[in-house]
Amino acid sequence: QVQLVESGGGLVQPGGSLRLSCAASGSFFSINTMAWYRQAPGKERELVASILSGGSTNYADSVKGRFTISRDSAKNTVYLQMNNLKPEDTAVYYCNVNGRRLATHRNFEVWGQGTLVTVSS
Repeated sequence: QVQLVESGGGLVQPGGSLRLSCAASGSFFSINTMAWYRQAPGKERELVASILSGGSTNYADSVKGRFTISRDSAKNTVYLQMNNLKPEDTAVYYCNVNGRRLATHRNFEVWGQGTLVTVSS
């Protein structure tokens, strides 16, 4: 079974920065896509950024130029560096990981518990 542990959320002023981390643990054959989603109050969950095993990245238009996703494959960890934060970035941020199971090589998908980011003065 694969578990995710997120950290790094908190309260920050507009224009500030935060770095989120998400570490995967457990038994798995491989990790493919690692991603961050967010859900603001009263809104649907949306993709913020994703990174493939080869390093290719994808960003939501609203965060391009401000957020950077990266991964440390040796540590099975994905990061989200968030700069120039805006009040509209306030949301619960969720880590999402896709990969293949160890025994069967079948696909799995797992979500983190979520970490709250609040951007306010």
